[in-house]
Amino acid sequence: MPVWPYRYQISLKHRLRRSVYEVFRDQLDGYLFTHALINSYKNFVSAGEPYPFVQKRELKPRARITEQEYINQNHFLVLFCEGTIPNHYKKYIRFFDHNKVTKDAINELIHIQLHKKYTKNLRHFDNPDFSKLMLDLTPVDYALLIQQDPSIKRQNRYVMTHFHVRVDWPIDDATEEMSQQLRYISKELYERGEKYAQHLHHKLFENYGYHHSSGGRRTAAVVASQFLKKMDFISTVYVASSESRTLARISERGVSKYVLVKLPIVDIFQLAEENHISFDKFAECFLIDFNDDYGVGILQVVYSNTMSSKPPEDGKLRKLRPDYQWLTVSDQLLLPIIDCQDTYPIPYSTVYTSD
Repeated sequence: MPVWPYRYQISLKHRLRRSVYEVFRDQLDGYLFTHALINSYKNFVSAGEPYPFVQKRELKPRARITEQEYINQNHFLVLFCEGTIPNHYKKYIRFFDHNKVTKDAINELIHIQLHKKYTKNLRHFDNPDFSKLMLDLTPVDYALLIQQDPSIKRQNRYVMTHFHVRVDWPIDDATEEMSQQLRYISKELYERGEKYAQHLHHKLFENYGYHHSSGGRRTAAVVASQFLKKMDFISTVYVASSESRTLARISERGVSKYVLVKLPIVDIFQLAEENHISFDKFAECFLIDFNDDYGVGILQVVYSNTMSSKPPEDGKLRKLRPDYQWLTVSDQLLLPIIDCQDTYPIPYSTVYTSD
């Protein structure tokens, strides 16, 4: 399993790149959870439909979600790379000249309407209107690819280089590579039989926060996350699903999920008191909507890997125990809205309470 160095362990040149990447990633977090959650909530309100809140049990590790797809729920897949994916990986992460982000390519998308007239620098992350272009393109099938500008002159600039990016790495290859890294197999996925390989396949999904029955975008996110570990730079995969109604963020820091939750009035009073915030200030900074008996907030659930999903310290081959969990809930945070930039997230343990 690759281990990326900390900032103090890398060169000054790459330290600057890491700093720029992390600042942009913080911004991207805000853009995407707003679009996946808050804008989706507004879609339901505008359509006069109740928002289908996620049940808490669905946020527990290994939860199986069998829901319908909701047309009002925004969905997308975004790959954000600290470096530039080498060209020889194009057969697995499909970025070619025909799906570069260009004016001509966008004009061919008859179902896409841009908020602003397209110019070449609009696709650069440091353009003030970059987020609008990105969100305009999220309805396009497959993934958006944001990576370090391939231009030698602009090494610390990030750009959305491609859209409609398919992830074509076989799931068996992803499972095999993960299993080798974690020392559950020595060479080949089926060396211990088909049933053992199937258990490993299920664990691939569990390792990235999903059930093995998950749909297309989530499957692509799992495979892309495993594939990008081949790179010598860090990366972040964002996937929003119209079925699960969550935004998942998979990075070198692990897995997080963002979801809208109902906060009962009694919880709001208690949280405000415990964190020395007035009720009105809490509502202003932590609620996107407020009803007579509850408010609507944004919950971030952070997952940590167990020993079963980490390489063994002795490096020896080991046997898989399918019943052992690979992820645990390590943190639950109620997030402030973007406008309240001085406000800290606050702990809110709710996943293991009744709905």
